[in-house]
Amino acid sequence: MTSEALQPSTAPGRRTVMAAVGATGLAAALTACGSSGDSSASSTTQGDSTANSSTTGGGENAAVGSDGTVLAKTADIPEGGGKVFADQGVVVTQPSAGTFKAFSSKCTHQGCAVKDIANGVIVCPCHDSHFSATDGSVQKGPATRPLTAAHITVSGDEIKLS
Repeated sequence: MTSEALQPSTAPGRRTVMAAVGATGLAAALTACGSSGDSSASSTTQGDSTANSSTTGGGENAAVGSDGTVLAKTADIPEGGGKVFADQGVVVTQPSAGTFKAFSSKCTHQGCAVKDIANGVIVCPCHDSHFSATDGSVQKGPATRPLTAAHITVSGDEIKLS
């Protein structure tokens, strides 16, 4: 054998690399999920400018303003229904005229994105969990926890993610 073969390696070992990759992935996942600890529903009306906050971001129809990201116009959210903003990870509903709510679009069962909102119900397409468009509570399993509330504000005809 040559003396080169007997020299210890200065490169990190496989376990070191795997541990670093795992820690980095965990940190990224925790940062992306956010943690407000508040699972109550947010609510705003046309004149109200405060709501619960747990999500931020921009998207194809969003414009950044000083008070947050504009998600949509109030007219874009049907009464009794809603709209999923996949890029921001949020679903906005209008359970009754002039009342807007926002929740995480991530189903609490296995993390699929909710898709359909109609007749006051938010539906996850993966396993057919149903959530209330009013407060995010579970209406039909297999999910057992409500959707996490997100903060929005309504100013004039703009719905902003704050």
